[in-house]
Amino acid sequence: MTPYIAVTALSHAGLLRDHNEDSLVVGPWTLCGTVTDSPQTMLFPLDRPLLVAVADGLGGQPAGEVASGLVVRRLAALGPALVGTDAMGEALELCNRAVYAAADGRPDLATMGTTVAGTLVLEGSLLSFNVGDSKVYNAAPAGLRQVSVDDSPPPPPGQRTTSAVLQTLGGSHTYNAVTPHVASFPLSLGDRYLVCSDGLTDPVPDEEIEDLLRVHDDGKAAFELWKAAIEAGGPDNITLALVRVGD
Repeated sequence: MTPYIAVTALSHAGLLRDHNEDSLVVGPWTLCGTVTDSPQTMLFPLDRPLLVAVADGLGGQPAGEVASGLVVRRLAALGPALVGTDAMGEALELCNRAVYAAADGRPDLATMGTTVAGTLVLEGSLLSFNVGDSKVYNAAPAGLRQVSVDDSPPPPPGQRTTSAVLQTLGGSHTYNAVTPHVASFPLSLGDRYLVCSDGLTDPVPDEEIEDLLRVHDDGKAAFELWKAAIEAGGPDNITLALVRVGD
């Protein structure tokens, strides 16, 4: 059998937001500021770079869906040419500059910004990358392990999460360079990764995510993760992608 990559993704506004500021990219396919009716699964051959990412537009600032959509479309265009950690980091800084450039001279877009997190699947390795507090997890049989690095301060005493973000693509009146978090991991058949916005991880603890991924895969796993976030109140936009290497 020929190895392949299965990517299952969904995006939903949640229960409290009036629109979706998250965007999603899976290879050449993008979903920007809208929702999916149900989890969508796509199959790709494991013979070319495949980029999967979630961008979460900054709430409380204008045009979050514009910033997140711009970033995923840029990553969709750049993805096939990305082959290593340096190229991935440079691509994220290009996205950062593009957000600032789009907002320049546009008062309606001033300070728009977005987080981003994702994976770049290569033939023998997988890159995890992020700027901000969207997350990437390795969903290994031994347990769930976060491989992204949160750009967030410690949460207040007695709280599990914080809404503060220390680094984003765009997000201020004046240009700020970013230092992306990029890491490389060996790739094996059966590997699974979860890429998601904090609309999943803020209301749903890692332990519950791990339990769901232990018993479900692909579309059923995506549905159960979404359902858990909704049952926990659905306070924010929920976007996730499950990446699985099969044969």
